Amino acid sequence: MRQAVRENVLSDPSRITEADYMAALGALGRTWVIEVDGRVLAFATDYRTGTVWAMFVDPAHEGRGFGQALHAAMVNWLWSLGHVSLWLTTDPGTRAERFYLSQGWVPRGMAPGGEIRLELVGPGK
Repeated sequence: MRQAVRENVLSDPSRITEADYMAALGALGRTWVIEVDGRVLAFATDYRTGTVWAMFVDPAHEGRGFGQALHAAMVNWLWSLGHVSLWLTTDPGTRAERFYLSQGWVPRGMAPGGEIRLELVGPGK
């Protein structure tokens, strides 16, 4: 699914290895999936450090609320760890950027490599 997206495409898919994915699944963070009839249609991964690493929905299944459900699960878990703010980077001008902005994330400049850095401040902070 990560390779099927139309935006935020990895310029070099070999840059993220299977070991990277495996570490993100448990040792470094947590991953959520939305599965229908045995098929994963969306996933999201964040790190215990308070960063969102990835959130992707199969392009054929967009617009069904999967992103909002995954987002809620991710940020609620990170808030439960005691973070007061969260951050992520994404390509500017994309649906991903618009999605995160609609969820309350705020632009905080550009990251190396040209991605926009976004921050979400915790409830009551």
